[in-house]
Amino acid sequence: MWDPGQYRHFADERSRPFHDLLARVPAEEPAQVADLGCGPGELTATLARRWPGATVTGVDSSPAMIEAAQATAAQATAAQATAAQATAAQATAAARAPAAHDRLSFELADVTRWQPAAPLDVLVANAVLQWLPGQLGVLTRWAGLLAPGGWLAVQLPGNFDQPGHVAIRELAATPRWQRWLAGVELNRQAEDPGAYLDALIAAGCEADVWETTYLHVLPGEDPVLEWYRGTGLRPVIDALPAAEATQFLAAFGDRMRAAYPARRYGTVLPFRRVFMVAQRG
Repeated sequence: MWDPGQYRHFADERSRPFHDLLARVPAEEPAQVADLGCGPGELTATLARRWPGATVTGVDSSPAMIEAAQATAAQATAAQATAAQATAAQATAAARAPAAHDRLSFELADVTRWQPAAPLDVLVANAVLQWLPGQLGVLTRWAGLLAPGGWLAVQLPGNFDQPGHVAIRELAATPRWQRWLAGVELNRQAEDPGAYLDALIAAGCEADVWETTYLHVLPGEDPVLEWYRGTGLRPVIDALPAAEATQFLAAFGDRMRAAYPARRYGTVLPFRRVFMVAQRG
């Protein structure tokens, strides 16, 4: 099960690609916006603030994430109500325009099958495509959910060959853990960026595809282990008995300390990501 609290570790590092992606989306006044794979909802809420005339829907297949997202929206509602009571002038101003949380909702659904109530002006899928089978087909389907002129913005990791994912696959294949993990769907990562470009063009879009490698400087003890505990290790943790999960994490942590030695200023984690922004013709 996804753990919203663990996922929020390194929130700044995880949110930076989202903001870098959205900086390339020039939509001005979209009416319908969706965030597929919305997680705990904080980043989805920024979409409602960016586009004050839009109805924004966050979608995730994790009940824990949707529960956290709904709690985030409820807290925003309470905070705005408190602020609106500060002065009559503020209350009057708040009544003139719908608040961000009034236009923000969350749904529990499979992002590969979810159907919006109306064609979308902006569809964002941040760090979710890597978990899905048939990525190119999913991408084509998402493009088909757009209104004419609508924008698709997708970002996903592209570091499947790096020590963290190599260690997960190798440890999962050892005799000790294979009987629990043989059928577990692990993180799939990115296709070749050119394949995404071809798929989006074939779907009738103009597309821009690029990649970036971030050098995250992570603080604390065993930070790379903590990073993966929030993402790539979740299927492993969920599938193993508690005692075996503890031992798996210990073995994984040993490998990460060797692969990413701590420096005096922190531990450097190179992290490649693939980005795509497309507009439907």
